[in-house]
Amino acid sequence: MLFKRWAVCILVGLSFSTMAATPQDLLKSYEAQSGKASPARGEQFFNAKHGKEWSCASCHENPPNHDTKHIVTGKVIKPLAPSANPARFTDEAKAEKWFKRNCNDVLGRDCTAQEKADVLSWLMTVK
Repeated sequence: MLFKRWAVCILVGLSFSTMAATPQDLLKSYEAQSGKASPARGEQFFNAKHGKEWSCASCHENPPNHDTKHIVTGKVIKPLAPSANPARFTDEAKAEKWFKRNCNDVLGRDCTAQEKADVLSWLMTVK
């Protein structure tokens, strides 16, 4: 019985540790899939329209270091820059969910690992 409790505690602890991340951890993961990130490319990507009506800055503004509102729903969006919102990019599944949704809105497709790396590397420089 004691062994079962110990095993459950270990498994729960491991599941929480795999969910926890830092922006640096995510950046390393994206760079491992693509190549070295470029903050300059990330800023350009963030501000550009990519054949669709919106850019990332349409909702997150530039710099993305303060609360904003979604341009359609009016819902408050917390700061995207990790320096202004320490909770950003600390949950890999959540980051992937929002990259998928927002990239589809902006690009009409999923972002590549390189695009994610570039944008995240720039966001990490925003104060």
